[in-house]
Amino acid sequence: MIKVMKLQKAVWAIILGVIALVVYIIMVTSDQPGSIYALEIAGVFFMGAAILFLYPLWTAKEDVRGEVELDVEKQEETETK
Repeated sequence: MIKVMKLQKAVWAIILGVIALVVYIIMVTSDQPGSIYALEIAGVFFMGAAILFLYPLWTAKEDVRGEVELDVEKQEETETK
């Protein structure tokens, strides 16, 4: 289901955000001066993941009955026929 809805990039962004957050925590505990940059990178990854999670909803199309079809590839096949 994740592959069909194209959410794999969002999942990878969440994983990278968590890794950056762990790096930030490690850097703060050892008093590293550049720790704020790791926190900023984590925030960018989390915001990017949020946008990527919403992407399938933005690209969803309504059918005649007003129902939303999230599987865009399937809908494109029916429209071309």
